[in-house]
Amino acid sequence: MFQRVMGQVFTRYIKFPVVAILGPRQSGKTTLAKHFFKNYKYFSLEDPNTRLLIQNDPRGFLKANENTHGIIIDEFQHVPNILSYIQLESDEKNRPGYFVLTGSQNYLMNQAITQSLAGRVGILTLLPLSINEMTQNNLLENKSIDDLMFFGGYPRVYSESILPIDYFPSYLQSYVERDVRQLVNVENLNLFQKFMSLCAGRIGQLLNIESLGNDCGISFNTARSWLSILEASYTIFLLQPHFKNFSKRLTKSPKLYFHDTGLACSLLRILSPEVLATHPLRGNIFESLIIADMYKQFCNKGMRSPLYFWRDLNGRHEIDCIIDRGLNLVPVEIKSGLTISSDFFKGLEYWNELAQNNPNNSFVIYGGNEKEIRKQGNIIGWKAAGNFVDQMIDPTVL
Repeated sequence: MFQRVMGQVFTRYIKFPVVAILGPRQSGKTTLAKHFFKNYKYFSLEDPNTRLLIQNDPRGFLKANENTHGIIIDEFQHVPNILSYIQLESDEKNRPGYFVLTGSQNYLMNQAITQSLAGRVGILTLLPLSINEMTQNNLLENKSIDDLMFFGGYPRVYSESILPIDYFPSYLQSYVERDVRQLVNVENLNLFQKFMSLCAGRIGQLLNIESLGNDCGISFNTARSWLSILEASYTIFLLQPHFKNFSKRLTKSPKLYFHDTGLACSLLRILSPEVLATHPLRGNIFESLIIADMYKQFCNKGMRSPLYFWRDLNGRHEIDCIIDRGLNLVPVEIKSGLTISSDFFKGLEYWNELAQNNPNNSFVIYGGNEKEIRKQGNIIGWKAAGNFVDQMIDPTVL
């Protein structure tokens, strides 16, 4: 088992009667739950017999297991009505951390939790391995940034030495498409696959749903629905614009990113790190890698992501990522180049002047490994960026 950062926050979350671990398939939810809750009884609702047992007699299932240390229910979204019975059980017996749930479909999870477990459940999101986790598990030795973007962060790629060109097509067919059918009736999965590839082609760009739908040959409403499915299955996420005005008209469209760049590369038919190194979307993929990694870092700490971007309406000025810390905003530019250039700071210089922000509080994350402090801002290499959120909390980390 790979060491996962999220294990450190379980001591906080087991104070809730129910702990829910959300995340995409194959991100390591089951392995993590079994490791940290070793004495709990484990039930997988992927097993048809177990699923039928709980569907037919949920009260009897809970009664038969009431004297255990606790219960792990894996992929509980297959029997969402079990939550009503877990609610009653939790209220009656007040056993903190007794129920551990995992689920791969955010839409069904949140819908069920809103109806049944509000105020009783601590929700965590486990995404594929972060840069920091890969460093801790010695997975980045002798790997370039192009290797990392191509291989992505899914644990099985590393634990079983599966080539991305073999893993991701199988992953898409076995998991994403199956879950898609459970979320909504998609009659033409080939068309949905094309839609996913078109999304990959727009990675790191402003979302234009109408254009996306036209290119795929589907309606605006269908494109919007399919985007929601990809969000619910933890394939993509949308980064929202930050709206602090500074007397400027700002864009209102979100930007589209993938939680895992290995999956995006597969959809783009990028067959090797060498091909990626010269691909026209390499910069966008690198941007997605870094922003997704910061998103993971917040999730791994049990914190809500405060990530945004900033862009004026005509697109002349943009900051790739804004971290909203409440009292202040931290601008971050993301550059895939391996050599530090003065051009890296152009966006920061404009924004810092506009926002009256101290350049010491601004950063560039780039594709190299050096760390520098300049009058325009701070330079951080991609590996060190794996601890970037820690730096927001404790500036001595980097």
